[in-house]
Amino acid sequence: MIVVNVKENESIEKALKRFKKKFDRTGAIRELRARQYFEKPSIRRRTEVIKAAYKQRMQTEETK
Repeated sequence: MIVVNVKENESIEKALKRFKKKFDRTGAIRELRARQYFEKPSIRRRTEVIKAAYKQRMQTEETK
């Protein structure tokens, strides 16, 4: 459960912004989307390897 205490003389917009940041950091939306359908562990590992290779390639191209 996320708790955001509103300070004195603080606008509701700022408190809402802090709430949204905390909510994003929990990763609840990512987890919800991941649970919408079942993905086999082998396919999940394969996609992680492909993403890691892509990131590595982008990083090496950036340093050139």
